[in-house]
Amino acid sequence: MSVELKIPVIGESVTEVTLSSWLKKDGEYVAEGESVCEIESDKASMELPAPSAGVLKIMAEAGAELKIGAKIGELDTSAAKPAAAAAPKAEAPKAEAPKAAPASVATASSKEVNVPSPAARKILDEKGVDASAVAGSGKDGRITKEDAMNAQASKQQPSPSQPSNGQRPTANIIPGARNVRPEKMTRLRKTIATKLVEAKNTTAMLTTFNEVDLSACMDMRKKYKEAFQKKHGVGLGFMSLFTKACTVALKDWPSINAQINGDEIIYHDYADVGIAVSTPKGLVVPVVRNAESLSLAQIEKEILNLATKARDGKITIEEMQGGTFSITNGGVFGSMLSTPILNIPQSAILGMHNIIERPVAVNGQVVIRPMMYLALSYDHRIIDGRESVSFLKQVKELLEDPSRLLLDV
Repeated sequence: MSVELKIPVIGESVTEVTLSSWLKKDGEYVAEGESVCEIESDKASMELPAPSAGVLKIMAEAGAELKIGAKIGELDTSAAKPAAAAAPKAEAPKAEAPKAAPASVATASSKEVNVPSPAARKILDEKGVDASAVAGSGKDGRITKEDAMNAQASKQQPSPSQPSNGQRPTANIIPGARNVRPEKMTRLRKTIATKLVEAKNTTAMLTTFNEVDLSACMDMRKKYKEAFQKKHGVGLGFMSLFTKACTVALKDWPSINAQINGDEIIYHDYADVGIAVSTPKGLVVPVVRNAESLSLAQIEKEILNLATKARDGKITIEEMQGGTFSITNGGVFGSMLSTPILNIPQSAILGMHNIIERPVAVNGQVVIRPMMYLALSYDHRIIDGRESVSFLKQVKELLEDPSRLLLDV
């Protein structure tokens, strides 16, 4: 009996995906629930688990672009397990002590511990972590993708083809060489490119700037950081403070939270804030729903949850749709100043930047303060200069006196 493998329905707007890679080989025995391949949509990537155990027959090549529902393979459920797995009690020859199976064939036995899944093996290799040093939490001690993500990298020096700085591996570069290396754009990268060009071509985008003194925020964070962590189980970061400040200001300046729909302007009485997250495959913007009604702790937990899922490739289409306003933080990469591009159909996006200690004038005295430049890009078709500048000024004032966030004044 054969069970078909098909591209599943991922989201209402997704009609086509890319088969990124096969995690199992043709003819290989696959246990039920094991990931057999990785597929990539316009917004995210996901692993496709085997609906039942059997021998895999691959019917679509890696890199192929496929419609939803397309058949990509079959599982022969009538096929017997590999001999190594079917007869684990077979006696070894007495003349020679049994040897440990190499990693390449260890996956044949589901009873062996510390055996990584193909996705986990890839992550461990990139980190330079030995599988034998990782405790598996999966069935029969199998190392899951989550185990691999949480594993600590070894202290060995990375090879030239596996850099440890998070950048894409590159081939050895010979001085003076003029080689070129064409690489096909991923579906996610193509979608990002299309959306950015559309935003530039279809909106009257303009950016206004201001700067904020984060002394009060940093003092508050330093004072209550441990108590906050102990009570809520999550760290107190700047993103929750910025998100909360924006939701307060959005109530007073509703056009910043509005969108154009044909000849109408759609105003929102809620704030679904998109938080830009950089992942190995590109930028995604998961959405914190009803951020205006959440506490700082709730915002921190939701941002952490969404960011983790995005970086692990587990974010869903639904979790990235429907935002009314976005925040992006280039400061984590060292950006001093930038003009963020709108995340259409939204009409505004706030850009955070690096915190730098700079001399500023306070009450006639020159003092050193932790300063950050803020940038608000907005669609001038529905947002006037008065509204954009006033919104950004209010965000600045709330952050310079964060007690106002609690008092709602």
